[in-house]
Amino acid sequence: MDLIIWRHAHAGDPLDDPVADLSRPLSPKGERQAARVADWLNKHLTDSTRVLVSPALRAQQTAQALGRAFKTVEGLSPAHGVDDLLSAARFPRSREAVLVVGHNPTLGLALARLLEAADTTQPWVIKKGAVWWLRTRDREGSEQVTLHAVISADNA
Repeated sequence: MDLIIWRHAHAGDPLDDPVADLSRPLSPKGERQAARVADWLNKHLTDSTRVLVSPALRAQQTAQALGRAFKTVEGLSPAHGVDDLLSAARFPRSREAVLVVGHNPTLGLALARLLEAADTTQPWVIKKGAVWWLRTRDREGSEQVTLHAVISADNA
């Protein structure tokens, strides 16, 4: 299974009010980041890739840059955690690739867990707009998660 993790593009500073924070739009910089990364993704994703997106406006706008259908998943909002993300993606059993558009720290914690970091309590830093592409494989009867690609909005 391919699990592609895309952090929403730049939206400025977070707001203290969690409800208002969900309505934060992308900045002009974020719109450019989302467009660049979406162009790269569209060159590499299969047509059958499922796209799952946080309900936060900035994540929705990031995903819209792809020009593909996507599903909004409450479990990908900033208030939810790694188990919710993995459940929504049906990781590692999904038959098709899954692209998740969401937020740190959840995305960074998911990467730390899946890539078996020594300390899985600290989220990995994911730059805004960046993509981490993970792939599972069977190696001698054991399932492994490998890092397939990392793309930042600056080099997409």
